[in-house]
Order: sequence, then C-alpha cells, then structure tokens
Amino acid sequence: MQCSKKICIVALIVWTASLGAASATERRFAYTYEPEVLPAGAAEFEQWVTLRAGRSDQAGKANFTRWDIREEFEYGVTDRYTASLYLNGRHDSYKDTDTGISTSEFKFRGVSLENRYMLWNPAEHKVGLTLYLEPRYSGEEAALEQKIILGQRHGDWKWALNLVHETEWNLHEHETEGELELDFGLTRQIAKRWSLGCEFRVVSEIEEYREWKHVALFLGPTVNYTCERWWATLAVQPQIYGRNLVGNPDGNPNFVLDAHERVEVRLLIGIHF
Repeated sequence: MQCSKKICIVALIVWTASLGAASATERRFAYTYEPEVLPAGAAEFEQWVTLRAGRSDQAGKANFTRWDIREEFEYGVTDRYTASLYLNGRHDSYKDTDTGISTSEFKFRGVSLENRYMLWNPAEHKVGLTLYLEPRYSGEEAALEQKIILGQRHGDWKWALNLVHETEWNLHEHETEGELELDFGLTRQIAKRWSLGCEFRVVSEIEEYREWKHVALFLGPTVNYTCERWWATLAVQPQIYGRNLVGNPDGNPNFVLDAHERVEVRLLIGIHF
C-alpha cells in the first residue's frame, strides 16, 4: 500500500510538472516573439486571426478590411530547436474608388516553415537569444523572414525585442520588396492566469532594395490568459504615426494609409498536445 501511494505521489508530481512545462510556452505577446521554445517532443496548435482596418480613400480602396488567417502546427524537435508549419490565408474587402466596384475575395497565401533555434536560454543567461528563419511559398509569391529574438523575465515582468528583416518576391511580376521591422513588448502578470502589457512596432519597406517607401509606428495593449492546456493572447495595434517617403499617395502626412491600416487587432489561441 505504501509503495502504491509513493508511485501515485511521484506520478502526480510528474504530471503537474508536465503541465507547468506546457503552460510555460504560451505567447505573452501577439506580434513580438519570446526566446523560449517548446521542449523536445512537445506539440502545439495555434490559430492566428488578424484584422486590419482603415485605409485612405485617396489610396483607391474605400471601406478597406483585411483578415489574415494562419493555422500553425508547432513541434519541439529538440530542447533548443522548434519547427512550425503554417497554412496562410487572406480575405480582402473594399470598394474601388475609381470604378465604384466592391470586392470581397479570399486568397490562399501558401505554406510557411518556421524555424527557431535558441542559443541562450533565458533561464540560464541574463538575456535569452533565439534565431528565427521562415520561408514562405504560394506559387505566385515567395518570402524569407529572419528574426533576432531577445527577451527575459524579471519576477512578474517580462520583455522581448525582435529585430526583423523580410524579403518578398512577386514571381509573376518579378518585383522584390524588403521590409525592416522592430518589435518590442513589455508585460506584467497581474493574476494567476492573466498578464497585461503593451507592444510597440516600427515597420518600414524598401522597394527593390533601392527606394525607402515609408515608415509606420504602432503602439497598443496586449492581454494574455493562460490555462494548463491552452492560452489566448489579444493585441490591439493602432497606427500612431506614419510617413510616406515617396510622394503622398494616401493624402495624409501623419499616417501611412496606402500600405498599412489605421488599426490592427490580432488574436492568438494555442492548444498544447
């Protein structure tokens, strides 16, 4: 009897530890990646939904909304390397200001393969460091995104910083566009399952790597809720300032409303297996 009790106690400890390990991989931010990766053998499904709304009518698309939908299947290959497979989709809705024709269309944007390798574990170093590489291909487009991911936890507080570079190729029109981005997130755990923070982003694009097109800044709140087997993160990102560096296609000197929107809202839901 005593032996069986000990076995039950050990099993309970292992099971509780496994729950803790799973819940430790939730994303506290919706845009900014954290350096932690999944432990070896762990798997997770993530559903991404991003709403982008509000462009300038002068840019040619009135009542503009875009829904970006991504399904992610994530797997811990080793304790340092995590791989993810994405299915990407996009739905655009707008009215052409020249023709008056309304458009509502869904487009499959291909498959992505995300690779994250943790060089410095934040539990063992003053700052965590992870490298990120994500190729994407759809038949019409191809892209390659790289990130340097930094971050650390200090008690109830956690921060993360991403340095991002992406190249997109339009395979039909033979056009190339580069994008540089800086993402920063800061959050605090305010209850057992809740954390509240904010994220700041600077996004810029370079056409054909010859001409800097614009710079846009986003800042807004982020909230996370975590359970043992699932978690959810919601972020609201209004554009707080933007500037087109080539002309003024959107007719607004203080925002970029031809390539970006007035506000973005992103919801992530993750389920541990």
